Amino acid sequence: MEWLHLAGYFFGGAFLTNALPHFVRGVSGQPFQSPFANPPGKGLSSSTVNVVWGFFNLVIAYLLVCRVGEFALDITADVVPFGAGMLAMGLFMARHFGTLHGGNAPASR
Repeated sequence: MEWLHLAGYFFGGAFLTNALPHFVRGVSGQPFQSPFANPPGKGLSSSTVNVVWGFFNLVIAYLLVCRVGEFALDITADVVPFGAGMLAMGLFMARHFGTLHGGNAPASR
């Protein structure tokens, strides 16, 4: 397996993870942070912008996972970088959005 395939699967997992909150908040009619807000990544964008942004991320994830190499869910060497990309983006998003929504507040004692 080429390292470019592994990188494609890693970033495909990251883009898929990024697509989820934008698309879900958008189709729910709720605003959410996006790169197009003011300030970027902190301000709120409309639900329509988030549906489009989420769908764009989903398309990129599809291209990276399904069109780079021959990704197969039953091959561990394919799934590990994909899962690592999902985990890395998920942790980044949890930290970033947690500071905006109170999710990173210290536990009260």
